[in-house]
Amino acid sequence: TITSMANLASTYRHQGRWTEAEELQLKVWQIRRDKLGEAHPDTIINMGNLGSIYRNQGRWTEAEELQLKVWQIKRDKLGEAHPDTIISMGNLASTYQNQGRWTEAEELQLKVWQISRDKLGEAHPCTITSMGNLASTYQNQGRWTEAEELQLKVWQISREKLGEAHPNTITSMANLAITYRSQGQWTEAEELELKVWQMRRDKLGEVHPDTITSMANLASTYRHQGRWTEAEELQLKVWQISRDKLGEAHPDTIISMGNLAITHQHQGRWAEAEELQSKGWQISRDKLGETHPDTITSMANLASTYWKQNRFSEAEDLEVKVLQMRRHKLGEDHPYTLTSMKNLAIIYQSQGRLSEAEELEEKV
Repeated sequence: TITSMANLASTYRHQGRWTEAEELQLKVWQIRRDKLGEAHPDTIINMGNLGSIYRNQGRWTEAEELQLKVWQIKRDKLGEAHPDTIISMGNLASTYQNQGRWTEAEELQLKVWQISRDKLGEAHPCTITSMGNLASTYQNQGRWTEAEELQLKVWQISREKLGEAHPNTITSMANLAITYRSQGQWTEAEELELKVWQMRRDKLGEVHPDTITSMANLASTYRHQGRWTEAEELQLKVWQISRDKLGEAHPDTIISMGNLAITHQHQGRWAEAEELQSKGWQISRDKLGETHPDTITSMANLASTYWKQNRFSEAEDLEVKVLQMRRHKLGEDHPYTLTSMKNLAIIYQSQGRLSEAEELEEKV
C-alpha cells in the first residue's frame, strides 16, 4: 500500500539510505499527487520528505523547488503563522543557507524567529532553534556582533531550561565559542570549547563525530594562540580518527588534514605541511569541485605554504584563483575575500611589484 511504501521510505531516510528512500518517496508523491491533488496534506508531507532527501544529498536545486512549493501551499492554506508553515520556511532557509544564499536565508529565518517568538515565547524550543539558525547565517556573513547576541541568548535559555549537560545546550556553547574565536576572543572561546569537548567525550565517547568536531575547534583556538604542541596533539587525533572512521576522501578528513598542515606550517615544517595540503586540495577538487568553499580554503592554505618557502610564482597562481572565486561567491567585502586580497598583496610585495600590491591594499 501507499502508506507502507511511505513508512519504508521514512525508515530508509532515517538510515541515510538516500537512493532507496528517494525511489519510494518519489513513487508515493506521484501517486498521491495524481489521486489527491498537489495541495492535499498527505501530498505536501511527501513533497517535504522528498525535498529533505534531496537536501541531504546536496541536491539543492531539486530540494529548493519542492520546498518552495511546500511553503507556498502551506502559507496559502494554513497562514504564515501556522507551525507547519514555519517549519517549511525553516527548511527552505536551510537550503538557501547551504547554497551560500545568505540574504534569502536571513529573510526567511528572521520571519521564522519573529513568528515563533511572538506565538510561542522566547524560551520555546522552536524559537531557540530559529534563533540559532539565524545566528549561523550572521556568522557565515561575518556579522559577529549580531551572531554573538543571539547565540548568547540561546545558550543562556538552553542552560536554564535544559541544564548545562543537555546536547542542545552543549551545541549552543560550541556555536558561541566559534563566534568568540572568529573575533579573536581566545580566552572566552577556549573556556567554552574545553567544556564542550570534555562533556562530549564523557557522554558520547572520543570517536563520536561531535566529540571530534569539538576537539578540532579547541585545537584551532590553541593554534591561533601559538600553542602549537597542544594544537598538534589534538589535530593529529582528529585526523587519525576521521581517516580511520570515514576514509581519506571524506570532507571531515580533508578539513582535519588542512588544519594539521597549518600547524606544521607555523612550526616551519614546510614539507609536512605541503604534503598534507596538496593531498587535501586534490581530494577536495576531485570530490567537491574547484569552486567548493573547502577546495578554495585548501588552495589558499597551500598558496601560503608556497609563499613561506619563497615559491612566489606558485603561490600567486593559486592565490589569484582563490581571490577570483571568493569575489564571485562571497562578494568583494566578505572577510574571506578581503583576506585573499591581503594575501595576494603580500605575494606581490615579496616580488617587488609594489604598485599592484598597493592597489589591492587600498581595497582592504
